[in-house]
Amino acid sequence: MMKTFGEKVIDFNSQLHYLGNLPEGFMVLNPYFDNPETMAVMKDFYHKFYHDNEERKFIIGINPSRHGAGVTGVPFTDTKRLESICGIKMESARTHEVSSVFVYDLIEEYGGPETFYKQFYINSPFPLAIIRHVKDGRWVNANYYDEPALFEMVKDFMIDSLKKHISLGLDTSEVFILGKKNATFIQKLNKEAKLFDRLTVLEHPRFIQQYKFKERYQYIDRFILTLNNLL
Repeated sequence: MMKTFGEKVIDFNSQLHYLGNLPEGFMVLNPYFDNPETMAVMKDFYHKFYHDNEERKFIIGINPSRHGAGVTGVPFTDTKRLESICGIKMESARTHEVSSVFVYDLIEEYGGPETFYKQFYINSPFPLAIIRHVKDGRWVNANYYDEPALFEMVKDFMIDSLKKHISLGLDTSEVFILGKKNATFIQKLNKEAKLFDRLTVLEHPRFIQQYKFKERYQYIDRFILTLNNLL
């Protein structure tokens, strides 16, 4: 029997490992193996919203944060919105993630998670959380492009991950990229691997929430028009 889109995502996440090198002071977190409940709620999410074989458009983030997909296993989804909007409760953690707030405001304006996820799939070129050690001894979120050496070390893994995402059943005629700096690096990967025909760049949700909060609903309107190719 042919696997559904959701079952293919679950297989991808279940086999996800990064075994490559990292610069000193960086570490990769794999939520699917760090917390058994993450694997369980991730499966519930994809069975609920992706239980079909419909082709979807691809929205690309940077890499998961510790408080969003780094806990829930679902991109741009903290435990608050996983429960309140997606109807899936996580018992072992309670997280709030800034980008998740904007994304789910967008999803609600679009028509709700059933409508949105029927048409779109969100993930990242580096689909695991990256953290870095800072001077005061703390570990903080990091982006795959924070250091040139880091990008070079994870580049091949990211190209392979993007190819696997595409194989789930994604429309490659246009991809939507969150974050202008992220887009610069995705363009490099696309030039090398020829993955997508057209790259459309949108502001990153974290940027909007932090610096353009009063204008967030204008951004949501523009996101919806862009995602529906109405601009």
